[in-house]
Amino acid sequence: MAFSSLKEIMEYGEKSGLPFWEAVLLDDMEERNVSREASLEQMRYTWNAMLEASSSYEPKRKSASALTGGQGKQMEAYCEMYPPICGPFMGRVITEALKTAESNACMKRIVAAPTAGASGVLPAVLIPYYETCGTSEGTVLEAMYTAAGIGQVIALRASISGAAGGCQAEIGSASAMAAGALVHLRGGSALQISHAAAMALKNLLGLVCDPVAGLVEIPCVKRNVIGAVNAISSADMALAGIESRIPPDQVIDAMRAVGDKMDSTLKETGMGGLAATPAGMEIVQKLQRG
Repeated sequence: MAFSSLKEIMEYGEKSGLPFWEAVLLDDMEERNVSREASLEQMRYTWNAMLEASSSYEPKRKSASALTGGQGKQMEAYCEMYPPICGPFMGRVITEALKTAESNACMKRIVAAPTAGASGVLPAVLIPYYETCGTSEGTVLEAMYTAAGIGQVIALRASISGAAGGCQAEIGSASAMAAGALVHLRGGSALQISHAAAMALKNLLGLVCDPVAGLVEIPCVKRNVIGAVNAISSADMALAGIESRIPPDQVIDAMRAVGDKMDSTLKETGMGGLAATPAGMEIVQKLQRG
């Protein structure tokens, strides 16, 4: 990884005259020693996998625990019957986040972006935008490189692991990636991309990882929704010219510091937070009884 900060990516772009996404593309080519075409083809493969996860969603399918399944369809039906309070586009975003996160819980094929537990955030914003806003596949791939660059910097400076940094490292990172991707889709600058990512991550700073029964289902599925919705609001703020008062890379560093201070019960152990509530423990006991 050539870039250790979002600032480095921006500075490289300023010196070379290249946009944020292309700096990340060139870094991928160098790191994996592949051609531009090979890098783009791999990203296109990833994008198609996201589309497939959405199109192959099975509303009647339940996870092995029977805790998850069908809510993506439930949300979709609601949006078709009633105008959602948040509007049709946001309703679609919520639906896609639920679909992909449920597919992950049901052991279907998803894209870890950056992790399986946060797999619903990025496609939840990209797919509706692609299908309703008339953008090209090529532009979506550029947005995915933008997201990848943000994710790589977070992974290097902090963590994308719930076990290491709590859910802020998973849903928070995914939300930051999605926010940056959206800013690119709307023609924003590298500076706006970085500030969108920073605001998205700030909004979820301190989010604990507390999976009930140790399964990536409760509350993980619905947290994919908040990650996607947060990304949209952060992107719009950045596009309006609003900036994070704390520099983006310092926000990432703060996330790492917060994760380091989290109690181990709040980092994917299934021993704290919602997992330790009476209802959470009842679910554990029920699953143990079979």
